[in-house]
Amino acid sequence: MKKILAVDDSASMRQMVSFTLQRAGYKVTEAKDGVEALGIAKNETFDLVLSDVNMPNMDGISLIRELRTLPEYKFVPLLMLTTESGLDKKTEGKQAGATGWIVKPFNPDQLIATLGKVLR
Repeated sequence: MKKILAVDDSASMRQMVSFTLQRAGYKVTEAKDGVEALGIAKNETFDLVLSDVNMPNMDGISLIRELRTLPEYKFVPLLMLTTESGLDKKTEGKQAGATGWIVKPFNPDQLIATLGKVLR
């Protein structure tokens, strides 16, 4: 079973993402911001990280940058799930090491299909 770390400061968004992914057969761990997610990721390896961009304490782009410095996350797909759809933010995310970008509100089937493409 593939393990996914879902990071979002919105509890309802985390629940929606978790529900969608668990229904599709993934094991989901939740974190409320980048600081918590980084702590979890240093103790446990995930097959994919799905993170919001705008969060308190540590935003999603900073989280991606930090994760990419860890050897075990060098090749792990890191996806942004965010309301941010501006090209500048997407470029910043790509430069930080983001694998892809999904705009909220997300379509559950699309989310599952996207994960299917990046998880081999």
